[in-house]
Amino acid sequence: MDTASEQIEQQVTVLLRRVQRIHLMTRSGEVNLERSAYGIMCKLADEGPQRLGALATTFGLDPSTITRQVQALEETGLAHRRTDSSDRRASILDLTSTGRETLEQTRSHRRARLRQALADWSETDRQEFARLMLQFNQSLDRLLESIN
Repeated sequence: MDTASEQIEQQVTVLLRRVQRIHLMTRSGEVNLERSAYGIMCKLADEGPQRLGALATTFGLDPSTITRQVQALEETGLAHRRTDSSDRRASILDLTSTGRETLEQTRSHRRARLRQALADWSETDRQEFARLMLQFNQSLDRLLESIN
């Protein structure tokens, strides 16, 4: 294995260990979003209403697991389901206005923390890091699609 791959694997492991700490330190407001809820809400905000099956596939979860997570979002008034008009057996999930406001507040708080963490980086370095993170995630998506 080459040195770069070893370093990347090590740093991804470090990042994964810190994800929970990052999540906890960026909670704000009255609603403390679980990581799973935050991920689902971001997907809905960024890509629009989704079928529950599509969410399960996106997150690599069993449909029963995504259903439980969605129920929690519905119970707190952050999301709502409606019947899919193209297939009445399926449901479409979307954010409520409260869900959108909560997500915006949480994202704003997280982004402020990221700006603090990267405050001593040059604008060029921040842009390059963003570009490389996007490229890395796209590569992971391709890998995961080829495995499934």
